[in-house]
Amino acid sequence: MAILGFGLGRLTKLEEAREPIRIEADNLATTTVKILAGKFVGSKNGTKYHYPWCPGATKIKEENKIWFQTIEDAKRAGYTPAANCPGL
Repeated sequence: MAILGFGLGRLTKLEEAREPIRIEADNLATTTVKILAGKFVGSKNGTKYHYPWCPGATKIKEENKIWFQTIEDAKRAGYTPAANCPGL
């Protein structure tokens, strides 16, 4: 039971630390992989920041996304952590 608990806890930490990527097609002939601009995302129209894979972040339209490299950057811009994003 202890080993199972440790393994589940370890998987949770790995999920939080992953660096998300987005694949975009620049044109039909080539496809490039671009790393997201930051580790945290907020909306131009909102006051909360999220991990990119959190439920609230997935609802933000691409043209409204603002990217932050650190939590401190988001806080300096006046954003606060989203309540529905575990780990913030």
